[in-house]
Order: sequence, then structure tokens, then C-alpha cells
Amino acid sequence: MRIGSGVGVVFVAALVLGGVARGQTVADISLQPHAAGSVACTPSGNAAWMTPAEKSCYATTPDYAETMAYLNRVQGAAPGQVKIEAFGKTGEGRELDVVVVSRDGVFDPSELHKAKRPIVLVQNSIHAGEMDGKDACLALLRDMVISKTKANLLERAVFVFIPIYNADGHERRSAYNRINQAGPAEMGWRGNGTNLNLNRDYLKLDTPEARAFMTMFHRWLPDFFVDDHVTDGADYQYDVTFTIDDGPNVPRGTAKWVDEVATSTLEKYVDSHGHLASPTYINFVNDNDPGDGLGFNDDPPRFSTGYVILEGRPGMLVELHMLKDYKTRVTGNYEILAGLMELMNRDADKVIALNAAADKEAEALGAHPLGNVMYPLALEWSGETTPFLFRGYKYTRELSAVSGAMRVEYSHEPWNVSLPFQTGFKVKAETKAPAAYIVPAQWVKVIDVLAAHQVDIERTTAAWSGDVETYQCGGMAWQEPPFEGRHPTFNGEAMHDPGKYGSCVLVREKRSFPAGSAVVRLNQRLSKVALEWLEPAAPDSALQWGFFDSIFEQKEYGEAYVLESLAREMMAKDPKLKTEFEKKVASDPVFAGNPYARLEFFYERTPWFAANQVGQYPVGRLLRVEGVPVGR
Repeated sequence: MRIGSGVGVVFVAALVLGGVARGQTVADISLQPHAAGSVACTPSGNAAWMTPAEKSCYATTPDYAETMAYLNRVQGAAPGQVKIEAFGKTGEGRELDVVVVSRDGVFDPSELHKAKRPIVLVQNSIHAGEMDGKDACLALLRDMVISKTKANLLERAVFVFIPIYNADGHERRSAYNRINQAGPAEMGWRGNGTNLNLNRDYLKLDTPEARAFMTMFHRWLPDFFVDDHVTDGADYQYDVTFTIDDGPNVPRGTAKWVDEVATSTLEKYVDSHGHLASPTYINFVNDNDPGDGLGFNDDPPRFSTGYVILEGRPGMLVELHMLKDYKTRVTGNYEILAGLMELMNRDADKVIALNAAADKEAEALGAHPLGNVMYPLALEWSGETTPFLFRGYKYTRELSAVSGAMRVEYSHEPWNVSLPFQTGFKVKAETKAPAAYIVPAQWVKVIDVLAAHQVDIERTTAAWSGDVETYQCGGMAWQEPPFEGRHPTFNGEAMHDPGKYGSCVLVREKRSFPAGSAVVRLNQRLSKVALEWLEPAAPDSALQWGFFDSIFEQKEYGEAYVLESLAREMMAKDPKLKTEFEKKVASDPVFAGNPYARLEFFYERTPWFAANQVGQYPVGRLLRVEGVPVGR
């Protein structure tokens, strides 16, 4: 037994002996969803305008039809302030909508931008079992335009929200969809209609929902983006946790505002309105021992808030705590959104100016034809930590006979302690930004993704050959079980796993590109989208997601009897090659016992193998576009 020094944490080295009692079968046990623990209540207020969740005392959340019926009622009652706009359809054919809330009936995004009125876009139910933000937005909408208790939040800012993004998953309702979560009685599913996680699809755009989102996002081009979620993970006192990105690809002015103003303002607002907020996502270094501290958080562009960095906009991830009752979670979500709207009204000019500066910074990436601007592609923890005052619960650890690992069991006794937080980062992969990329016309799916992002693309008007920078790639290992319907070269969610990607070496050579090839200049607002998609080392690049897998396929082979003669001839002409082969046979028993590998050793050193162009990345990096025949 060991007692944690000064923190009241008890570690018990004992076996947990539990499970099914003798003579009892699993079928005899009533498997019930996690207790919702909802606060007892009697519905109060204006019954006509109570949200469906409020009417049930937060025991339930409305389905798609009931949600849209409530929203349409509000729109009918306040047509001069509320407009529902469709922006696409799900795979199963459900309509996707945004709700626009404006104080004076101006619903045109171009007019709002001209008037310098900040637009806040809130996304709800991307993981449709985590629908707290939806019910928070219904209540906030009501209070903005019906009861008018929050009408001041529309003084200058415009509130735009997606009530249900993953609408197909939302309707796959069950009491058993989220084992970790305390209520409501039924909730939706994490994946969409094809079981893909929409919050891994922001760069690759495999789903109709994500493609519809891109069209809508660029129509509105919000000044601040929010993605509402509910946690999994540890138990602790906070009911609201949030993160606003401030990494190296966030413009310095925006990061400074996030660090010095936005984060502290929102934390204080939430805390002063009856909740407890953490200004960081709680991610422990060791899930089996919270005392080891909080881990490094990275946000690549497969995620919503990682993607909006590429758009030059601040983005906030909100995570309500899964084990708090549903009323606490929804009202906590309500308060952080209300606090954000108050902040956006106050700092409207500042945020709009920062976003304009971010757009100019992105456009400047392609203005350096000699490739002097370094762009970070992937990050990792640098080893630095910062003390973080963590408000958790005391816990015990026991060796479990069920899992064979240490079991953590939380009390509800407060544990307020300073923990090391992995805050420092270093650049793991980077590149010098070229003036432009050229993608051969035949790589249709790769170009199609860029077009769906509304990246500015020109086309070659004739075939062109010239010197380009490109990559020779090798050493790839593809993930065996599928991840989001693909077999990527990164290890699922283990974004910091260095072992599977392999490597791509920068080379310069003459390449030929057919007419109709895509030329993507980096002197545009969406230059970072192009970089992240076309640079192989970027964590969500087209190469890592498998869009270029066929370049690693060897299409022509040598027959054994042909290679036998060739190998003997090569060794007779090159004694060094013969010695190299014999050393490999002597030192590598796997190689020595594989007849095919022994013959391939020689084939790989011939022009016949080189003609396969295995691992030759087809995209060219242009240091200047002059001389390339391009047009629209």
C-alpha cells in the first residue's frame, strides 16, 4: 500500500474479485444504461415556449422531427429575426439546416460581413449521442427572440447554429448508445449513416455531410466557430471543459487574443453563472493514474477545430462532462455560448481585424518563389510542462482480475491539486512552402477534394514538362483494421505514433504533366488547406489517407527463370554486388529462406524495376508558375 503524498490519493494493490455470482448467468443480469442522475424538477416558465428537453425536466432530448418543429415555431413567431436555411442532405436523405439569428432581419452573410457584424457558427450533434449543444441552442434561441432575456447578445453579433449535423446518426436512437454517459433516456449514434465519424472527415471529405458543410461554411465564413461535444474519459469536478486552439499555425495575433482574452473571459463567465469550467481539454498522460498529469493535445485538420485553423478562424471545442446530469450539461453549454456571444459583441472589431490579417497571411505563403517560408505540418510534445490547478476527485487504484490492469475508482471527494500539463510542443515535420503545386489530371479524386474545399484551382491548357520538386516515398505500413473506412498509413487515433508513415524524400527532377492538370497557387486564402492535403508528411494528407496507394504497387515482375540468368550475369559483371548479396544471405535468415526476395534483390537494381516508379509521388512542387501553361 502506498499513500499519495499530500493529495489524499490511496493506491491499493489488491485483486478485484467480482462479476457474475456463482450460479448466475449473464442473461439473468439486468443490463441498464448508466443512471442519468437528472435533477428532480417541475417544469416552470412559459409552457408554450419551453424546449422539449425542459418540458421533460431534461430526462429526454427531442428527435429530429420534434427539434425541427420547435425551430419552425420559433421562426414563425420571430420571422424578422430567425431564418432556417437548408445547406444539404445526409446520406439517408435528411435535410441539413442552419438557423440564423439576427437582431434586424439581415440574413445575407455578405451584407453582414460588409457591416462588420461578427458571425458565430455553432455546430451541434456531430456525434449525435452528444446532443447537449442542440438543446442548449434551442433554449438560447428562445431567450434571444421570444422571452428576450438574452436579446442583448444580438446587439451586433449574429448567431448561426447547426441544430443536428449528424442527422442520420441522431435518429439511430437508443438507451444503449453511450455506456459512459449519464442520460438522457435515449440518444443518437456517433457515426453517420455509413458509420463514418464526421469529426474525422474535415479534410478528406468522404461524406455528403462534410461536403455540404464546406459549401455552407464558405457561404458564411464565420468569425468564430464552436463544436459542441460531451466527454469520455476521467471523472472530475468540471462540468464544462473547452479549448480554443493557439498552436503554431494559428496567426500570432489571433493566438495572443485567445491566450490573453478569450480563454480567461469565458472561464470566468461560466464559473460566475453556476458552473465549473476548465480552460483545457482534460486528457491524462496515464488513463490508469490521473496523478501523472495532463497530456499534450494536438488538433490536426481531420477534426473540426483543427480544420478551421486552416481557414484562419478561431475555433472552440466544448466538452460537457459525461457523468454530470443532463440539465447541468445543457445549461453549462448554454452559458459558455452566451458568454461567447457577449465576448464577440464586445470584441467584434478586434476579431474581425484578426481574421482579415489571417487571410492576408495565408495569401502570402505563395509569395516566396524560392520557398523560404517554413510551414509546420505535424507537432509533438517538446518535454515542457506547466503547472495546472486541477479540480478532480480523489481516487483509488486496484489491480483488476478482470482486465489485468490497474483499475481506477473515483470518489466524489474533491481533489484540488497542481498537476504537470504537457504544454510545450516542437515541430515533428515541416516544409518550405512552394509557389504552387501541380497535380496530374488523372488524379481526379485528389483534385476533387481540393475543389470541394473551394480551393482556387487553375488547369494546364496543354501538356507541360519541366523541373519540379517532388518526393520519393517508401517504408509505408498500412493500418490493418479499417479506420474511418480506410487503411491509412498513420495508426488510427494515435496521431503521435511515428512508426507507420514511412518517409518521403524531397527530390528535384523533370516530370511531364498532361493537359488539364491542376495548378494550385499558394497566394490564396486557402493555401493552408492545399499544403495539408498535398504534403505527404502532413498528418491528414491525401497520401496518408490512402488516396495515392496505387503508387506503391509494383505492376511488372520478373519470372524466376529470367531473373536467375540476369542475377548470374549481374554478379559476374559486378563483384561488389555479388559480395553484397552474399553478405545479406549470410546475415538475414528470413531473406535467405525466401527465393522470391533473393531474386527481387537483383530485379530492384535494374531499369526494368525502375520503370515501375514505385513510391514516386505524382504531385509536383513549383517554385514559380511562369512558363506553365495555365488557364481557368
